[in-house]
Amino acid sequence: MPPGDDQLRYTQRVPETTSAAAHLCIQVRLFAAYREAAGTRQLEVPIARGARVRDLVALLAARIPQLQTAPGLVAVNRTYVGPDFELHDGDEAAFIPPVSGGR
Repeated sequence: MPPGDDQLRYTQRVPETTSAAAHLCIQVRLFAAYREAAGTRQLEVPIARGARVRDLVALLAARIPQLQTAPGLVAVNRTYVGPDFELHDGDEAAFIPPVSGGR
């Protein structure tokens, strides 16, 4: 890769924490303050089979503490879900921080 091309890269892989046979691969999209905190708009996250949204939040919280301190909305495959929603291989999870302001 030529020098400087790494600045154009938007997807980063989170280091693997489980064996390849025992994990799912989740595409994570981050918006607004979450994106700024992570330094990227998209992550590829390996996570254990049977994981739920709350497990994904806990895994990402080390890099993006706001996911726990200022929880917003989570959508999986473009549908808003709760923390007990079970993830499947190839799912796309979008994290949208809370908004404030306005009148």
